[in-house]
Amino acid sequence: MTDKDTHHLSKILKEVGQAAGDGDMFDIAPASLWLEDYSGIQTLFAQWRAGGISNLGSHLLANPHLVEQCTEQMRVINVNRRTLSLFEANDLEHLRQNLGQIFSGEMLAGLIGELVQLWNGQRHFAGHSVNYTLSGRRLDVQIRGSILGDDPDDWSRVLVAVEDVTERLSVQSQLLASEAYARGLFQYSPVSLWVEDFSAVRCLFDEIRRAGISDFRTFTDVHPEFVSRCAQEVRVINVNQVTLGLFVAPDQATLLNNLDKVFRDDDMHPHFREQLIDLWEGKLFQQREVVNHTLTGDELYLYLQFSVLPGHEESWDLVLVALTDITARKKAEAYLEFLGKHDSLTKQHNRGFYVEELNRIERKKLYPVSIIIIDLNGLKVCNDALGHAAGDDLLRRFGEILDAVVAKPACASRIGGDEFAILLPSTDAEDATDVMEQIIALVALNNQYYSATTLSISMGCATAVDGERLELAAQRADKNMYQRKRAFYSDDHHERRRLDRDAGVSDV
Repeated sequence: MTDKDTHHLSKILKEVGQAAGDGDMFDIAPASLWLEDYSGIQTLFAQWRAGGISNLGSHLLANPHLVEQCTEQMRVINVNRRTLSLFEANDLEHLRQNLGQIFSGEMLAGLIGELVQLWNGQRHFAGHSVNYTLSGRRLDVQIRGSILGDDPDDWSRVLVAVEDVTERLSVQSQLLASEAYARGLFQYSPVSLWVEDFSAVRCLFDEIRRAGISDFRTFTDVHPEFVSRCAQEVRVINVNQVTLGLFVAPDQATLLNNLDKVFRDDDMHPHFREQLIDLWEGKLFQQREVVNHTLTGDELYLYLQFSVLPGHEESWDLVLVALTDITARKKAEAYLEFLGKHDSLTKQHNRGFYVEELNRIERKKLYPVSIIIIDLNGLKVCNDALGHAAGDDLLRRFGEILDAVVAKPACASRIGGDEFAILLPSTDAEDATDVMEQIIALVALNNQYYSATTLSISMGCATAVDGERLELAAQRADKNMYQRKRAFYSDDHHERRRLDRDAGVSDV
């Protein structure tokens, strides 16, 4: 029995005039009071001690019928009005006749703790138990008892206070169930959930506001290190199970100790900066796409939802972040975008991209601009003689050559069945010639590895100076290419022999 319980019982004793001293106060006390005689229990205890029993708790657990013997030895001397009302009894005699119904079921298990306290020499005892009203309604009760008088061998007067805690326990049970439900929703949510503390970030914001900062975007342009400092001040409180699986972490401690691998500065900084700007402007609920990494280094594209929880709007000390994995979607979008701008056979850009890039370069005035137009020689003949698979193979081979030669900001595009274009912004005629010579060399090298079919191309080039329309330059390049192509197909035997020596590539 705790000091608090003893104090509570002492207060009851005082209020009822030591239980028997003032019958009226005993009767009108607001708590359920029982005056009982435990002499029979004292006698049982003496018999059990004489029989060698030393650990009463273990003995009663092994012999539960002995608990019922103890209840049979309890003699009810008197109860107050509150007791009759609580247990739905008409009078004291009605209550006595139905004690077996009141003290039944789970009550016997709860009684063991009280008996053990008495066995151990305590004059005060307490415990939780279950009683039943005479109509069968269950009562969860808090028991507090005390042996009255100063004689340690006299257990004939025991005052027991019974407090109905059914409603309180029901509320506690509902709260526990609600907490378990909330924990379950958090832990087993199908999306990654993070509970975080942004209160330190809020303090940093307050500091720079007091320093006179009003334009946060400009401030972070000038002081990008402030964004990194804010990131370091965010404290992760908890994550759920899906988070561990998503980031390939064996446990929460491993994940939290390796957050620098998850939130890499180069990928995280721009997204986190925008998140901070929204917070600065008072947007406590946010949505955006971000990039993180698993602990194994794989890139994760995520849809982030950020919310400062209600009641924490001033401190930001409780924030819920939900992350939905959209990596597959982003890859699909990237592939669809690739297909929209590329030729699926050669992996080079398509004609639509070529036209857009031509206009973009012209708008940006990236002069001088060189344009190379390339046509595969003999593709139709190859298709007719060997089949379209052989022709497709020639196209793929040339696409690989372009991959090796053309790098950004230049771009190569397949603009027709056997026709390609290379756009070279900020490139003069001399540098464009170098590019064509590289292509000639790689075509010759490529033909050394393929004996069944020979790759042969014709090229034409033109360079646009500042102010010239690129469409006109492309037409000149196309015209130059056709001149080379006609030379390739001419009847001039010596020219044809020379072209053959050059792996079927015409002069440019």
